Amino acid sequence: MKIKFSGCYTALVTPFRSDLSLDEAALRRLVRAQIAGGVSGLVPCGSTGEASALEHAEWRRVLAIAIEEAAGRLPVVAGISANATAKASSLAREAQALGADALLVVCPYYNKPTQEGLYRHFSAVAKAAGIPLILYNIPGRTAVNLAPSTALRLARDYPSIRAIKEASGSLDQASEILAGAPRGFAVLSGDDSLTLPMMAAGAAGVVSVLSNVAPKKVAALCRDAAAERSAAARRAHLGLFGLTKALFAETNPIPVKAALSMMGLCRDLPRPPLTRLSAKPRAALRRALQNAGLI
Repeated sequence: MKIKFSGCYTALVTPFRSDLSLDEAALRRLVRAQIAGGVSGLVPCGSTGEASALEHAEWRRVLAIAIEEAAGRLPVVAGISANATAKASSLAREAQALGADALLVVCPYYNKPTQEGLYRHFSAVAKAAGIPLILYNIPGRTAVNLAPSTALRLARDYPSIRAIKEASGSLDQASEILAGAPRGFAVLSGDDSLTLPMMAAGAAGVVSVLSNVAPKKVAALCRDAAAERSAAARRAHLGLFGLTKALFAETNPIPVKAALSMMGLCRDLPRPPLTRLSAKPRAALRRALQNAGLI
């Protein structure tokens, strides 16, 4: 599949049953809702998908279900979360063998590598995989920031590294990458509240948490922003802003799982050590969903 890394890619939630086992039926419902909502791609097994809490067999099963349900209609980007380079490379090969169309590879967490260590890590994964790769920079979770100079070095040196999910929260950092990006290298927002500002600066889209609950609205926002329909994009951004804030009142994916439960799409059950959404933000989230016309 020829992939265009633009528009709304949904960072899929992983739903669980009451015994905290994988809820395959709910996962299929979520994927079908995303496809019906017109998103550009699916990203299972990322931060929102609680990848760090999945057993390896569950990681494989989540990917397999997403790939099966997508059925070639839109790309499936497999989340690769490992702080050992050999492990990340092995997961990359495995995801490709399962049929993933691309990889979202997060910066190694906890070890705190240098910029040269990050460069070598992503280089090794790029060499191991035969499918496109998206760099994933989220220093709030990994404790290390992928510097723009390192991201651009990787983009120049490895044609298969096609995009970056930039979740540093810094428009300056995103702008620096955009200013130096080689032709064909895409910047995707990793923060829903920054999708429109980043697209105004030249980003191609978003890997979105918000689109789990509002796929049509986020996909439309991205289309309007890409087409430079600034008034429509601004209305969508401001109309969704309250819901966006409510979805990050506690650690992601705690609020989005609560929201999906309110919408009847999956149970409100993150895996420990995450807990269910507390009372005050839960009430605010319900109001935000009502204001957005989603419940």
